[in-house]
Amino acid sequence: MNSENNCCKTLIIVLFALIALLCLSSCASRTPTAVSDVQSTRQSSPQESHVQPITKTTVETDFQTSKTESTSVETQTTTFQKYEENTEMKTLKLKIGDTRVAVVWEENESVAALAKLVKDKPLTVSMSMYGGFEQVGSLGTSIPRNDKNTTTCAGDIVLYSGNQIVLFYGSNSWAYTRLGHIVDKTAEEMTRLLGSGDVTVTLFTDAAD
Repeated sequence: MNSENNCCKTLIIVLFALIALLCLSSCASRTPTAVSDVQSTRQSSPQESHVQPITKTTVETDFQTSKTESTSVETQTTTFQKYEENTEMKTLKLKIGDTRVAVVWEENESVAALAKLVKDKPLTVSMSMYGGFEQVGSLGTSIPRNDKNTTTCAGDIVLYSGNQIVLFYGSNSWAYTRLGHIVDKTAEEMTRLLGSGDVTVTLFTDAAD
């Protein structure tokens, strides 16, 4: 009888021991999962993932963007100014005495300045024959020039020394700034206009005509 009681006690002790081991094992397996869930939650937090620190690169990028926008505005302004200058060039007209002639003007700083000079009021220049191939006259003021060694022909219009306009009915080689060319007259017609004595040349625009 005592032997049977001892066996029962032993079984009960073993059962309790197994139950205790199972509980411990269950707790151990759950703990890493909980830690892993917390770490996953922290990594996927939308507040943390969208916060970006202000760095030197960010500041430089913003500055470059602002500089690019400013350059774009300046370019548009410059383009508009050039358009206005070209418009003035196209409206610049010329008469030799009472004869109006067709001129193709150069697109340069000198012609733009000449067009502005006569924009509101015509300019009449007293010309003088020189060398048997040109007539030259003073503009009364200096305008920008970009002199280059040039060989002229009949119909050419050039700027000499920054303050004199020259019209050719012959040819010459010198340092001039090209202004334009008379396109509706032949060399013979230019000689008849300029080769028989001093003339006057009138520069004007449509607005000042």
